[in-house]
Amino acid sequence: MSCNAIFRVSSVWVISLITLIAGCARMPDNSGRSVSFAYSNPEQTTMGRSAAEELQNHPDKSAFFLLNDGLDAFVARGALAQHAEKTIDAQYYLLHNDTVGKLFIDQLLKAADRGVRVRLLVDDIAMAGRDHMGVLLDTHPNFEVRIFNPFNRRTNRAIQFITGFGKQTRRSHNKSFTIDNVATILGGRNIGNEYFVADPEFDFLDIDILAIGPIAREASVAFDEYWNHELSYPITNLSDFKATDEAIDRGREELDNFVISKKDSWYLKSLRDSSLAKSIHTNTIEYLVAKGKVVADSPDKLNQTTTDTTLHLSRELQPYFKNIQHELIIISPYFVPGKSGVNYLRELRSKGIRVRILTNSYASTDVPIVHAGYAKYRYDLLRAGVELYELNTNLGKKKLQVFRGGKMYQSRSSLHAKAMVFDRETVFIGSLNLDPRSIIQNTEIGVIVDSTDIANGLVSFFDKDIEKIAFRLELHHDNDNIEFIRWHGFVDDEPIALFPEPNMGIWSRLLLSLIGWLPIESQI
Repeated sequence: MSCNAIFRVSSVWVISLITLIAGCARMPDNSGRSVSFAYSNPEQTTMGRSAAEELQNHPDKSAFFLLNDGLDAFVARGALAQHAEKTIDAQYYLLHNDTVGKLFIDQLLKAADRGVRVRLLVDDIAMAGRDHMGVLLDTHPNFEVRIFNPFNRRTNRAIQFITGFGKQTRRSHNKSFTIDNVATILGGRNIGNEYFVADPEFDFLDIDILAIGPIAREASVAFDEYWNHELSYPITNLSDFKATDEAIDRGREELDNFVISKKDSWYLKSLRDSSLAKSIHTNTIEYLVAKGKVVADSPDKLNQTTTDTTLHLSRELQPYFKNIQHELIIISPYFVPGKSGVNYLRELRSKGIRVRILTNSYASTDVPIVHAGYAKYRYDLLRAGVELYELNTNLGKKKLQVFRGGKMYQSRSSLHAKAMVFDRETVFIGSLNLDPRSIIQNTEIGVIVDSTDIANGLVSFFDKDIEKIAFRLELHHDNDNIEFIRWHGFVDDEPIALFPEPNMGIWSRLLLSLIGWLPIESQI
């Protein structure tokens, strides 16, 4: 038998096997799931009354507070959970089983013990082998756990990625945390150590926003749409794990013991000493009152073709991009503009509109393949006059040193914040990256706020601090008029100009250059 014949026979068997496995990977019937909605009388709660007082002269506005610091971001979630009286609705892309993940679950459980209804919705992308935790939580009479767009538990996930390409590769990237339908936190943070400065060797630089008032009700509408959707599966509908009384008691005891063991840790001490925690508990937090609105992809986006944009939140952002008059600032860890994005930014520059972009460098990114997708557009962006900045995590001897728990660490940081500022008047903060995966493939959520104060806060960061923490890219020509890029930044507090791309070896440059030519941009 010839090699080609053998290959054809083998291919038939492989395809047949994969088809058979895919056929066996039918999901359980989900039609019997219960339907529930956000608490309908938020004004009857303590925080609802406080919000009404805060906004009594601004009935059409909400109150906002930026959460730039990771400690503050966790404190805010913990404090809200402690103040919840009726409901907690939490939706996340990632929920790690680490210190922050366990402390987060502990706060939700304590609220459920007080009689608060807790609904926890997590995407299934990183939940492999962890159903038992969700099932144990779900046994609590006030705690319900659902998994969004789940994988079949009886079939290998890798095979499902192949057979379910275009379905299982598209995820719910949403992040929201809402209590009593009156206070919400939206932004870029998942639940895990690296998002809340609990990992001494790695930090995600991120932004969330805390809001009370009408914005929370809009966030609740979005949450309810996902919670009640056909792709939202009760954990008990997926897992064969049996939550015996013994397993429930053991799980709760392990969690309680873990929390007790961390009581005197530097992290819990830092949380307890947080000035924001005191401000929330004493109702003295200084909010900024402004108009805003929640924008979110419909969960049906995952059931539609990628060419159907009618359900995309990007349509809600189009008027803001269309009406820019003076300046656009983009902060996006994963930035892949594509040809259309480059043309749009070039058009802005032709009108004299200033454009500044902060994204990850190769050294700071946690997804190098996305950097490859971005890097091939740098020359066109710089030629157009766009100001490009890439996070600098290699600052020499002073490389982001942090003192935590009695030890000094060399901490590596990666940009994870997703924000945009339009004409120093309007701000978008959310889970949306400016890359094809976020815009076309996954679902996202965010908030648009009309606030010059919040906008100017982000602009001030660019004006004062950007060149201290990021490389500024500049286009140059050599003696033969060949273009090249220099990276201007600081190492050991000394200005430096670097070429070629810093913190990147020759093999990495070659590999990423090859990846940049692959036809995979729609997936990154």
